[in-house]
Amino acid sequence: MTKLIPDNSLNINLPQERRQHILEKLQSEGKLIATDLCALYGVSEDTIRRDLRDMAADGLLKRVHGGALPLAPQRPYAERAQDSSPAKVAIAQTAARLVQNGHMVIFGSGTTNLEICKQLEPSLRATVVTTSPQIALTLLDHRFIEVILVGGRLSKSAYAAIDAEALAQLSRYHADICFLGICSLHPQAGYTVTLYDEAAINRAIIAQSGEVVAAATGDKLGTIAPYAVAPLSDITHLVTEPNLPEASLEPYRQAGLEIL
Repeated sequence: MTKLIPDNSLNINLPQERRQHILEKLQSEGKLIATDLCALYGVSEDTIRRDLRDMAADGLLKRVHGGALPLAPQRPYAERAQDSSPAKVAIAQTAARLVQNGHMVIFGSGTTNLEICKQLEPSLRATVVTTSPQIALTLLDHRFIEVILVGGRLSKSAYAAIDAEALAQLSRYHADICFLGICSLHPQAGYTVTLYDEAAINRAIIAQSGEVVAAATGDKLGTIAPYAVAPLSDITHLVTEPNLPEASLEPYRQAGLEIL
């Protein structure tokens, strides 16, 4: 018997072809709705669920209720630290200008935050609190910045202290502004990270800060990681690369973030 295909569906019969097309669609649209995929390919919900489950197991996407979202880009810290792309440097230069004389600043871990510290003005007078030894070392020779290193057990993945001791120490500070280490930022899922303990650390950083800055390249926007930190409403500024499509930024603007 010949399989009847709805008029609005694609004639893609092989699972491998369909899953490749699903991946391309996810990359272009930023999210997938399972019921839409059923109609598009003319297959059952069970088939689409199986596709998404297998693709999630292969690390190609993140399954969520009713569909799928892109995964956060994952590269080792040491590799990311070597990335000094023009976009990353431009983001860091813009973000660094948010720090004013007299500020107490909390820096979370992350290579973009490390780059921001490199871009701080030599004449800046401020106090920096950080969980990252590398950020502390970068600022050690800065003449007018007092550096407070939050201690605790160092994570070899995050290159920072993210344990209960670090969490307790962060409660002692009330910062004017903080810079989050961004893994993923999504209009609905908010700010998410890849490490369980890192989520609690970043919630504490947000709670202890007046202004909250997310500095992120475009590939981190619209993605999701396993552990939820905070909704977009907890973030005040998004600093990202220029020339991103306005449609991709509008949800963040609608959530009240100031976009630089």
